[in-house]
Amino acid sequence: MGEVVGAGILAHVPTIMLPPAVRREINEGKEISLVPGLEKLRTEVFETLDYETVVVLDSHWYTTVEFIATAQDRRAGLFTSEELPRGMCRIPYDWKGDPELAKAIAARGEENGTWITANEDHYLPLYYATLNLWKFLGDGLPDKRWISLSVAQTGDTQDFLNAGRALGQAIRETDRKVLLVASGALSHTFWPLRELRAHEASDPSNIFTPEAYAADLERIAWFENGDHAKVLATMPEYLKYRPESKFAHYLMMIAALGAGDVVAPGRLFSEYENSIGTGQVHIWFDRPATGWTRAGAAA
Repeated sequence: MGEVVGAGILAHVPTIMLPPAVRREINEGKEISLVPGLEKLRTEVFETLDYETVVVLDSHWYTTVEFIATAQDRRAGLFTSEELPRGMCRIPYDWKGDPELAKAIAARGEENGTWITANEDHYLPLYYATLNLWKFLGDGLPDKRWISLSVAQTGDTQDFLNAGRALGQAIRETDRKVLLVASGALSHTFWPLRELRAHEASDPSNIFTPEAYAADLERIAWFENGDHAKVLATMPEYLKYRPESKFAHYLMMIAALGAGDVVAPGRLFSEYENSIGTGQVHIWFDRPATGWTRAGAAA
């Protein structure tokens, strides 16, 4: 039976792909903590755990009438971002996919109250919420498979939980050891264009509002304590601060693990940082020896 052996909320911001000199230039001469955090995460987790497939819950990939899982046997090429090509330009990528798992996820959609399809078109676009993290965590590990799951932009909290349950069920029913990567931010409001260059530094005093800053810190504390039930119970309140993609990346991840019964505490692999108004952090959840949930292993 398959299982999730680790999971995390990871920041994919374009800043991590800029040259070191440029990162320091916009951050008052200092390195942002997100980059060494990813380097440490690779060394301590992605190069040491026993797993076969990484599933990225991609907060930048918006679909409309369904969730979509990538089902190509391999994805390779050059990536240039339509959003910020000066920072993400012609980046080479090459990773194995996992068609069997993607199709298993899709097959479990309707019985979990949602719609998921698997798409194996090699011309299907990819997004930097997947690619940036692969570049740090997967490049050079050719035996590891990577797939992505989209965010249905018409969905809400319940839809994301439904998709996450289908994901968890598919993992359990396949012979896969999986890492789940919830790729996205916490609060996610950008400064207006004419103001944002005054707020590029990573210091969290640049978060868009003090209230969003406080809401993010509150949830980081709950993550560190393994109080996922509290995070879920207060989602209506947190949505006021516009977490990225309605926090779909986290909601799908936590539902795959057991939702409000999950008790896994989080380890911070970075500081809590600003990115032009948005809240960014790397938090990793190790699988407890007794399983993800109070009642035992859910994935």
